[in-house]
Amino acid sequence: MIVDERTYTIHAGKVPEFLALYEREGLAIQTSHLGQPFGYFITEVGTINQIVHMWAYDSLADREQKRAKMQADPAWNAYIAKAAPYFARMENRILKSVSFWPKKA
Repeated sequence: MIVDERTYTIHAGKVPEFLALYEREGLAIQTSHLGQPFGYFITEVGTINQIVHMWAYDSLADREQKRAKMQADPAWNAYIAKAAPYFARMENRILKSVSFWPKKA
């Protein structure tokens, strides 16, 4: 299993607006392609105005295939056009589980 960790820094004061847009228009589309997120969080201490979400995949190939289908979806692209102005910065990490951690999503 791998985990795709994504951190989006949202423009100051815009986190509630972004989350409302995502819940209303992006969540259903994204989960239809990727399944339920492994985790979805906002920062409260440290660097603020960040959304951190994680998606579990069987492999990098599984991730590539699912994300390619999502990115080809016109509804997803319409949502991204609305969401993109909220993003000040985007970061992405691929995490691999260690041998002693259960590999289940």
